[in-house]
Amino acid sequence: MTSSPTPFPTVRRERTLSAPPAAVYRAWLDPEVLQRWLAPGALELARAEVDERVGGRFRIWQTHSDTPVGGFEAELLELVPNERIAFRWGFVGPDRDAGPRFDSLLTVTLRPVPEGTRLVIVHERLDALAAAMPDAAQQIGGGWDSVLDRLAVAVKA
Repeated sequence: MTSSPTPFPTVRRERTLSAPPAAVYRAWLDPEVLQRWLAPGALELARAEVDERVGGRFRIWQTHSDTPVGGFEAELLELVPNERIAFRWGFVGPDRDAGPRFDSLLTVTLRPVPEGTRLVIVHERLDALAAAMPDAAQQIGGGWDSVLDRLAVAVKA
């Protein structure tokens, strides 16, 4: 009897941010704002490109002490202004074109609340990354915690 591998858990994070949904939505799509927050821990965001349309590319280059470490090659699957963004989120290494790519699904949902915006991110379909790089997969939740802390500062009203 063979058993199928257990799917890697979905990562879900929720935050209330003291900024309106329009500001939080823009923070996910404006390259200048992305550079202030979309790099966890000691990483820095060296470059961001966003083709803001369904089917458009979303590309992130991250560095550590000026050394390229990889980033993300994503496709925008859904854009509902000030409410929802869905990405085909691809993890890539420093050799973006020749290295492996680990595709996943990232959904960002925004809802107005009296304090500002309730942000919910759901990151799923992480099985391929978890199978190839289990240590990296285990850090996804902590990575999102780190960047969401930075996002809260970047959009603070």
